[in-house]
Amino acid sequence: MIATKATRAETCVLACAEAWRGAGEVLAGPMGTIPTIGARLAKLTFSPELLLTDGEALLIGDVPAIGAKAEVVEGWLPYRRHLALVATGRRHVMMGASQLDRHGNQNISCIGDWARPTRQLLGVRGAPVNTLNNPTSYWVPRHSRRVFVACVDMVCGVGYDRAAAAGPSATRYHHIANVISDLGVFDFETPDRTMRPRSLHPGVTVEQVVEATGFPLTIPDEVPYTREPTDEELRLIREVIDPAGMREREVPPA
Repeated sequence: MIATKATRAETCVLACAEAWRGAGEVLAGPMGTIPTIGARLAKLTFSPELLLTDGEALLIGDVPAIGAKAEVVEGWLPYRRHLALVATGRRHVMMGASQLDRHGNQNISCIGDWARPTRQLLGVRGAPVNTLNNPTSYWVPRHSRRVFVACVDMVCGVGYDRAAAAGPSATRYHHIANVISDLGVFDFETPDRTMRPRSLHPGVTVEQVVEATGFPLTIPDEVPYTREPTDEELRLIREVIDPAGMREREVPPA
């Protein structure tokens, strides 16, 4: 029996897992500790058909704990095959974001003027292909105005406004499903495709989110709380997937 309530990190794990509910037989592409735990939780509960990797080049058939080696290998997925899979749309990736604007444009490349940036980051990587070819979600462990900005310094992941401007070839498979942060779950299901809170994590207020966001949010009349994990989901998180408690390092207790 689970004696303690869910922590903020565990609520975030479940929110990430819910991003893959009903995804079907697609490859989960979680980036970050909590999204990885979330994908494995989804696989063990409501999305058993989800495909997982070991984070390198193997498709795995079991669900090992974070940091443990998989015992069941189902296939080989080297980089070139992974890129081919992305182009077919058979993946739902959950990327990080150094900057994200109200239309879902994402930056992971640099901070400041592109010609002379003040900070060099990861680089564009596969963000444009991800956002134009398969469902994409974002994970932000620290919701702040440094991340949620009025205008990104460089567009890596394509947002709704830029996809629309590019035309049907860009919008055909473009879908930003979720933005999940340590404060709540957000989507772009508004007439002008701008970000809105879909749910707030227990204990978080709308005022907190507005204060931590660097652009105007579309606020529904009622914003529910994010669903907390059930006792069985908590058991899987704590005892099976992440017994070392890595999740609490990414999102410490409030």
